[in-house]
Amino acid sequence: MAKPAQGAKYRGSIHDFPGFDPNQDAEALYTAMKGFGSDKEAILDIITSRSNRQRQEVCQSYKSLYGKDLMTDLKSEISGDLARLILGLMMPPAHYDAKQLKKAMEGAGTDEKALIEILATRTNAEIRAINEAYKEDYHKSLEDALSSDTSGHFRRILISLATGHREEGGENLDQAREDAQVAAEILEIADTPSGDKTSLETRFMTILCTRSYPHLRRVFQEFIKMTNYDVEHTIKKEMSGDVRDAFVAIVQSVKNKPLFFADKLYKSMKGAGTDEKTLTRIMVSRSEIDLLNIRREFIEKYDKSLHQAIEGDTSGDFLKALLALCGGED
Repeated sequence: MAKPAQGAKYRGSIHDFPGFDPNQDAEALYTAMKGFGSDKEAILDIITSRSNRQRQEVCQSYKSLYGKDLMTDLKSEISGDLARLILGLMMPPAHYDAKQLKKAMEGAGTDEKALIEILATRTNAEIRAINEAYKEDYHKSLEDALSSDTSGHFRRILISLATGHREEGGENLDQAREDAQVAAEILEIADTPSGDKTSLETRFMTILCTRSYPHLRRVFQEFIKMTNYDVEHTIKKEMSGDVRDAFVAIVQSVKNKPLFFADKLYKSMKGAGTDEKTLTRIMVSRSEIDLLNIRREFIEKYDKSLHQAIEGDTSGDFLKALLALCGGED
């Protein structure tokens, strides 16, 4: 169960490009977009093989050389799924996540799954950067946005996650046993008097949203010892709706974050239609963090590589760009 816990063991598929020259890339992109029709191959080739830090430098060089905004020029040349992917890669990660959260709250329905996926899996440092980016880009705090767009217990979970105050220490065995006891009570006893239930729910939320990952792994082990049940399985059985989905996502992320994303990618391509938004969001946001780990979990669980799944489910330039990010066949 306890797969890589520390960032050090996570490996992305995209790294700094050796021999990188931002001016050269800016010129190549300018040439690719000049005149009638664009050379999409050249655009893809450059953007999918540079790290995000390098892409930011290319943006600056482009502005210095041509007095134009690279993002604006790219927008006018590409469209649809490909544009969503390429423009996503061009954004600094915190601003990309902020935009995805904003999109998940826009319009008539809220995309709860996207909110959960992002807020339940980012580190404290990433969450803090997202908060800053959100405020900078939308002149409103992320907390205010979540408050006005969600409600009840689900809102409290999201806001708790969005504060980025998860503990970062190791495990505390006595505390873990107490926490496991709270989890056992809330998950096993649905018929406690209502007052009790609410305070227990709040305590359970606090445990899942603020304890460190190593500590929570210990809590889950203690829970099994105490109840003979797996906490994730029990949450699925005893809870419902968005609250259940949020708690399950936190537990899965704590147990094995790359597997959590592998499952999401698989679901985005399973069945008749493709969920391009989820597919794009995960490929863009994990490409420099743990996409190689996600690939390994994917092939282990589904008996086919992520590369094969993408090939069987997408086409054209969008397919080429996704495969470039995927970084190889397993």
